[in-house]
Amino acid sequence: MSVVKEAFGKTHDGKDVAAFVFENTNGVKVKIINYGATLVSVEVPNREGKRDDVVLGFEDMAGYESSKNPYFGACCGRYANRIARGKFTLDGVEYSLAVNNGPNALHGGWVGFDKQIWDAERVGNAVTMSLTSPAGEEGYPGTLKVNITYRLTDENELRIEYVAETDQRTVINLTNHSYFNLAGSGTILGHLAQINADRYTVVDGDSIPTGELREVAGTEMDFRASKMIGAEIGQTVGGYDHNYCINSAVEGELTFAAKVVDPESGRTLECLTTEPGIQLYSGNFLDHIQGKGGMIYNKQEGFCLETQHYPNSPNQPEFPSTELAPGDTYTQTCVYRFGIEE
Repeated sequence: MSVVKEAFGKTHDGKDVAAFVFENTNGVKVKIINYGATLVSVEVPNREGKRDDVVLGFEDMAGYESSKNPYFGACCGRYANRIARGKFTLDGVEYSLAVNNGPNALHGGWVGFDKQIWDAERVGNAVTMSLTSPAGEEGYPGTLKVNITYRLTDENELRIEYVAETDQRTVINLTNHSYFNLAGSGTILGHLAQINADRYTVVDGDSIPTGELREVAGTEMDFRASKMIGAEIGQTVGGYDHNYCINSAVEGELTFAAKVVDPESGRTLECLTTEPGIQLYSGNFLDHIQGKGGMIYNKQEGFCLETQHYPNSPNQPEFPSTELAPGDTYTQTCVYRFGIEE
């Protein structure tokens, strides 16, 4: 296992950005930058041994800072996904957040964790990135200190471990927003997906949960048995962008959440998490984005598996709580395990 630090350029205001390149004994190679604690690339072999990059992203900082960046590979926070009308009440106080997605708050606001430079330290075969979010940033209460540790194992697992503490009661929901394409290019509609969930959170026209947890059985939302992502996508409104309620999720314990297979290359991706939910997003809004190697990313050429608490949980008291109090510690582990099927 090796971890090498290298330069990744500068931000538009002249700040240096570092990259960390992991490589294991199986030839799996991962690159992460400290801008947005962003996963830039994952190179894995297919069944013939040909290595391709299976993560969408950009060549340089100009791409990651551009307005066309749809959160490629980034850590989203303080609150990943949506909060209705950008408002929530905690201990009798109403907080107003940045509204940056129609009428709602999305992925932490205008300058969320995805658009900040994190402190980064290599610790053995891992890299820990740290960020302090001051009280009031994007409208959230409390000073929040966050650490994310990235680790690549010789079992081809990319482990992402989150830890956070606050000095005032607040809400938190972190995720990694990588877009995967196990073929390396082209549509992901032929990928086979399985999701360990009997229910999902029904949403309204603004993608805000109504509070109903609906059974997937007999609907286009059913991925309990492996099926092509594109098999029933035409029955959705624009594609998949839904939170699934993971079966048998136990707080703090890793649970199998999803598996995706590309039949052509044989590449597989399993996702395990300690979170109660996972968002399947089928890249519905990718629109002629120029990415790495001169590639142009278009609609449904990448999929996301975003491990998380449910969207809008601060306004849905029956959902698993996203509140964090002083003296308590927020923890989350997400594992992306890559493999090959013959």
